[in-house]
Amino acid sequence: MGEHTDYNDGMVLPFALAQGVTATATARGDGLLEMRSKQVSSDPITVAIAALEPGSVRDWAAYPAGVAWALAQAGYPVPGATIDIDSDLPVGAGISSSAALECSVALALCELGGHDIGRRELAAIARRAENEFVGAPTGMIDQSASLLCQTGHAMLLDCGTREIRQVPFHPGADGMIALVINTGVPHALSDGQYAVRRAECEEAARRLGVPFLGRIALPHGVDADSRLRELADPVLRRRARHVLTDCARARAIADLLDDADSPAGPDLYRKIGDLLTEGHASLRDDFAVSWKEADVTVEAALTAGAFGAKMIGGGFGGSVLALVTAEEEPSVRSAISAEFRRRAWNSPQFLDAVPSRAAHKLSFHDIDTR
Repeated sequence: MGEHTDYNDGMVLPFALAQGVTATATARGDGLLEMRSKQVSSDPITVAIAALEPGSVRDWAAYPAGVAWALAQAGYPVPGATIDIDSDLPVGAGISSSAALECSVALALCELGGHDIGRRELAAIARRAENEFVGAPTGMIDQSASLLCQTGHAMLLDCGTREIRQVPFHPGADGMIALVINTGVPHALSDGQYAVRRAECEEAARRLGVPFLGRIALPHGVDADSRLRELADPVLRRRARHVLTDCARARAIADLLDDADSPAGPDLYRKIGDLLTEGHASLRDDFAVSWKEADVTVEAALTAGAFGAKMIGGGFGGSVLALVTAEEEPSVRSAISAEFRRRAWNSPQFLDAVPSRAAHKLSFHDIDTR
């Protein structure tokens, strides 16, 4: 929970996946950064670290190059390195593959350079790489999740105060599955629409006299529109309403998880599912970042018995998260696949999302057997 609330200094509630990106770094003495990816068939991309500047590297290599640049800008010298990239995350699926790439490379370069940087600072450095070097105006949710989440927990992060609260979340132990459905529609956060939404939020905050929309508290039981009467522009009011209500949903889910028994019963997940589905409607109607395949996926999942479902990521393509019982999961997968076939769309991909630990160093044994 928390799409588009992070850059509004609001509340977010992510968890890290078991899948991710591996960056294997080898030092070199020539001041060059050589980048190779097992997922890209092109020749290695080699650049001089001293010559890095925004716009100097394009496509996938801009992310690791941007991290090297951002580290240097923050006062942490980056040695020459060859970085080999491998991944089991689908690219463009809205599940933070770019942040995973940035954060794995950041940890590897810090290891080579002997830099002991706190995880929160490193998340800010990785975000700067994406914002200023790559040119995607994202907030902090993805890099923070990649570096700060814990196994078996979701992380409630106040993006204004940077306060973190880890809340227990282990659906598998309760007979539930957090199912990610990749709709196959790629998204790109640097294509302009993301920046438009951010600008609309900034204008709404300006008209309301607050620095960020996330600074407006929405107490339980208070209707968002009652806090937004000063916004005459209906588009800006809808954008602000999404931010306020999604922050409230993030808090509500965190409170439900914190107060839950272990193991938790189905009533807890039905309440969480309702909030997920409300979040999707808000992203679709108020923030206008959903897409047809996501809406169809949500509807098919709910019809087949999911407790709740919503689009995830920045929108305009990517994935849906559905909360389903382990017993109903095959039926939900089948119903979604059947709906895609009926519409002659490419088959969706499914991923069981298990709340896992954040980025970490692997042993050689881990790498060899991966």
